[in-house]
Amino acid sequence: MRRPLVRALAGALALLPAGLVAPLAVPAPAAADSVVVGGRPVRTAESPWVVALSSRDRFGGTRGGQFCGGVVVAPDRVMTAAHCLSRAVLGEEVRDVPDLRIISGRTELTGSGGVEVAVTDTWVSPQYDPVTNSADLALLTLADPLPASRVITVAPVGDPAYTPGTTASVYGWGDTTGEGAYATSLRAAQVSVLSDTTCHRAYPGGLDGRYIAATMLCAGDSRGGRDACQGDSGGPLVAKGRLIGLVSWGSGCGLAQSPGVYTRVSAVELPHGAVRGAQEATRV
Repeated sequence: MRRPLVRALAGALALLPAGLVAPLAVPAPAAADSVVVGGRPVRTAESPWVVALSSRDRFGGTRGGQFCGGVVVAPDRVMTAAHCLSRAVLGEEVRDVPDLRIISGRTELTGSGGVEVAVTDTWVSPQYDPVTNSADLALLTLADPLPASRVITVAPVGDPAYTPGTTASVYGWGDTTGEGAYATSLRAAQVSVLSDTTCHRAYPGGLDGRYIAATMLCAGDSRGGRDACQGDSGGPLVAKGRLIGLVSWGSGCGLAQSPGVYTRVSAVELPHGAVRGAQEATRV
C-alpha cells in the first residue's frame, strides 16, 4: 500500500519552523546511496543554474537557511515550486519573510562561496492548485542580476527532452535517504522520463494523489532508489541540457512504483519576458 503524499507541501516540510505542524506524513526509509536519493555529488560550476532558496530567519543557519531548490531562467529570475512559497512551508505569508534570498554558486551550503541575492518580488502561477499541485510553479525576482552564463533554457512544448525514456537529472540539497539525512553539498540523481500511462498508473487518485498529464510529468528508475526527496522541492529536472520540470510531489522517496512528479514547465503560462527563449514561443 502506498503512503500518502509526502512532497506535495514541499521538500521543506521536514525543516518546518518549531511549532508548525506538518499536515502530511513523513516518508519511510527509501533505498538510497547516500546522495539526493541514489545520486552523486556535483559542483555548482557544472550546473550553475541550480540555486538554493534560503531564509535563516525561518529555517536556521545550519544549512544556510536552505529549504527548497530553484533554477535560474533569466539573469534576474529564478523559477521554483509554488508550494515552496506557501504558508504551510514558510509558517507565514511569503511577503512577511524579509530575508528570503537565493544562494547561487555555492556547492557546499556550510561554505562561503558563491553569492546570496535578495528576492524583491514573487509571482505564483494563477493556474496553481494547492490541492492537486497542478501548475506548481513560481518565479522570484532578484535584487541583482546573475551572469547570463548561469541561465538555463526552458524546453518548449513538444521538445524531444520530454520524450519517455529520455535520461534526465534532478538536482538538490535535500534528504539523501528518505529519513531526514539532509545534504549540505549539492547532489544530482539520474532518472528517466516516464510515459503518462506509467504516471497515471502510479497515481490514479486517492491518498497517493492524482497525476495530471497536462501540467505534470514524472520521472524515476524502474528499480527504485533514485529520486528527489524532502528539501529538493522546486529544484530542476534537466534533460538534453534544457529545463523540463520542477520537483513537486510524490509518494515516498526512491520507491520503484512511486516515481517523482514534476511540474511540466512548458505547460504553465508565464509573464512576458520572464524566461530565456523557449517559453515565449509557448505563450497563449
